[in-house]
Amino acid sequence: MRKKIVAGNWKMNKTFEEAKALLSEVINMVNDEVTGDVEVVLCPPALYLAASRQYVAQGGKISIGAQNCHEKASGAYTGEISAPMLQSIGVDYVILGHSERRQYFGETNALLAEKVNIVLENGLIPIFCCGESRDLRENGDYIGFVKDQVTESLFHLSAESFAKIVIAYEPIWAIGTGLTASSAQAQDMHFELRQHIASQYGDAIAQDITILYGGSANEKNAAELFAQPDVDGGLIGGASLKSREFLTVVKARQ
Repeated sequence: MRKKIVAGNWKMNKTFEEAKALLSEVINMVNDEVTGDVEVVLCPPALYLAASRQYVAQGGKISIGAQNCHEKASGAYTGEISAPMLQSIGVDYVILGHSERRQYFGETNALLAEKVNIVLENGLIPIFCCGESRDLRENGDYIGFVKDQVTESLFHLSAESFAKIVIAYEPIWAIGTGLTASSAQAQDMHFELRQHIASQYGDAIAQDITILYGGSANEKNAAELFAQPDVDGGLIGGASLKSREFLTVVKARQ
């Protein structure tokens, strides 16, 4: 049975005091109001991960995720954070390949394959992001493009390792633009991704993989998006920065 996940990507937002307040609000709301089997993953800035882990008990309804990590285990990489470091403070998930990392930092499919490897080697769960630009959506083979991202970064894995992956489809044209893929558009791509995975690893693994939608999902559209048969939850950006909005999204998935 596929795991239901709603992950909040705080990106580069919140001072420490603001982050503590948001974390406290979300924890209390989840504990008081979430009765279903959805897993909530909070991904604050790296500076706050250790403190967040102390606030959130492992094995509960809430997990902690990092927004990125380096592809090497250690070394002379000033300013970077490694998967072993994240593992050592109890982080559960790591977002990899977010469109902003690809766009602003030039992350390639080959580099992301290395990051996936190091994350899995350290017992963490990758949330692997893939998605297409607006120009590609309107003028190109956007389905083939997204499939290639998955192929080139993930299909080197054994079936056992691949089964641990969470995928997040994020149409780049719907991030921070006010646009959102329709529920039908989201479902179509999630279905295509699941079929693509089945072609490599078989239908059993494909049907068990959690695929999240990550393009400006919010409290107004989450229920319709999550009602689609191949949409297992969301990777939430802006709406994760306001506790009540985020909880509305979470409750739409439970």
